[in-house]
Amino acid sequence: MAGLRPDHPTLRVGNQDREQVVEHVKTAYAEGRLDRIEFEDRLERAMTARVHGDLIPIMNELYGGHPAHPVLYPPVDGRSAFMRQGGMVGRGETGGERLGAALAHLLPLAGLPVLGPLVLMFTAGKNSPYVRAHSVEALNFQLTLIAVTVLLVATIVGAVLTPLLWIGGVVLSVIGGVAGASDGDFRYPFTVRLVK
Repeated sequence: MAGLRPDHPTLRVGNQDREQVVEHVKTAYAEGRLDRIEFEDRLERAMTARVHGDLIPIMNELYGGHPAHPVLYPPVDGRSAFMRQGGMVGRGETGGERLGAALAHLLPLAGLPVLGPLVLMFTAGKNSPYVRAHSVEALNFQLTLIAVTVLLVATIVGAVLTPLLWIGGVVLSVIGGVAGASDGDFRYPFTVRLVK
């Protein structure tokens, strides 16, 4: 993992250095430590940073001065900026964010199993970490459900299990939609998380 170099502020940064700081900024926003204006400002500064001296002030603003290790800042979970310890962090600040999160889980029930969460991830998810986290979770579940269905369809057991899987998928999607609308966390069981 890349680390910032406070001892060499004129050293040029790479994409990995920028991405690491961006993940910290997104996490701080998801946790409610930054408002939208502060989030957008720090995100822009991180993405346009050229040297370590550009990134260090952003991290100091997030963590209050220099952390214990001056070279490496606290790691952000690599699975997603908004997933930690098996759950989502952050909250839907507005009704629109909660609606977007709910739709990510419910659009598959309207016949858009992959397209619905994918569109939300690339549109509303760009501005809302909360919507993105729910969209990614719903997308991964739908992809897993489709892959398992394709594998089972070729077997005799699949004729019995496939309808049960889809009934379970409907129930879980509704539960996910309710969790997204009520500003809560939701993780689908038995899901392969390919999309981060």
